[in-house]
Amino acid sequence: MMTHAAWLLLIPTALAAGWLLGRRGGEMKGGARVSRLSNTYFRGLNYLLNEQQDKAIEIFLQIAEVDKDTVETQFAIGHLFRKRGEVDRSIRLHQNLVARHGLSEEQKTRAILALGEDYMRAGLLDRAETLFTDLVRVGVLAPQALRHLISIYQAEREWEKAIEHARKLEEVAQESMRRQIAHFHCELADKAILQNRVDDARKYIQLATDADSGSVRAGLIEGKLELAEGNDVAAIRALERVARQDRDYVPEVLPMLLACYERRQDTAHARSFLHETIEHYPGVAPVLSLAKILEREEGADIALEFLTRQLSLRPSIRGESALIDLALASGHGRPEETLRTVKQVTDQLVVRSPGYRCQRCGFGARAHHWQCPSCKDWGTIKPVSGAMVQ
Repeated sequence: MMTHAAWLLLIPTALAAGWLLGRRGGEMKGGARVSRLSNTYFRGLNYLLNEQQDKAIEIFLQIAEVDKDTVETQFAIGHLFRKRGEVDRSIRLHQNLVARHGLSEEQKTRAILALGEDYMRAGLLDRAETLFTDLVRVGVLAPQALRHLISIYQAEREWEKAIEHARKLEEVAQESMRRQIAHFHCELADKAILQNRVDDARKYIQLATDADSGSVRAGLIEGKLELAEGNDVAAIRALERVARQDRDYVPEVLPMLLACYERRQDTAHARSFLHETIEHYPGVAPVLSLAKILEREEGADIALEFLTRQLSLRPSIRGESALIDLALASGHGRPEETLRTVKQVTDQLVVRSPGYRCQRCGFGARAHHWQCPSCKDWGTIKPVSGAMVQ
């Protein structure tokens, strides 16, 4: 079922078809025929406005049958077919338009673009790729064709081609694709790591950073790669850079950073970084990490005092759970059994809450994704820093 917004997008096309009918009507012989076409057209437009797609299609088909030259009507019908999921009918209609003699170059290329979109909708990506590549080669409707090609190469995980065409789109449309290009290089880096091609992975990480100097993903991949290679100093440098570039990723990098600090027995550096992060990050993750260090080095009472003070500024169920642990360890607070019960409930709430959420569409997830499964945008799913999780 088409949405109201989708139907509104068809109205300009239908109006153009009606204008052409009226213009051609002055050249046709017989006022009765012109009147019939105009009346039929406005009935179809009325059905379109009232979202009665079956009746609208029937009317526009009648117009197309009476006057074979109404190309705009053909485009409107093809669009309706595709939106209704009748891709086979849309393909046949646009194939006929492409093969039709007497069309202008603009109409021919529009028909080719529409046919490629039909093929994409039908899953015939190789056919769609051929048509869009031809349009790009001749420089006609290149931005639209390039966007479709990039979508195809993402679906087929052909990242080199996606990068090539994203750069072409930057040249043709003067729009930045640096964020997407960086993600494409990161995909290649992940693939290289899985195939144990460390040098290639480093090359792709650098290319991603060159494309987008603020690429959090490139920094994370670099940090994990350095950890795997046993280069703690390089890993700390990369992961701290990620935390400073985008504070929302603090919970993602903290466990790795703390492991590096601990292996190097660099508690002073760890405490300094956590204090800095607490000043700029609203979530409770660095607070909990610092509380653990304080408990280990200065005792549960000091840690309890610090955590109580911080939770008054940033209430959190995870923080509450940690507070209960410290209260039990220090021997202060509510009766032990009550505290244990509250802790169990709190832990359950934490487990049920999504740890990640898409900043664009709101999709919630338990695991991190670089490409949102819902809206398909890149780099928009981030750790949640609300009261329930972080």
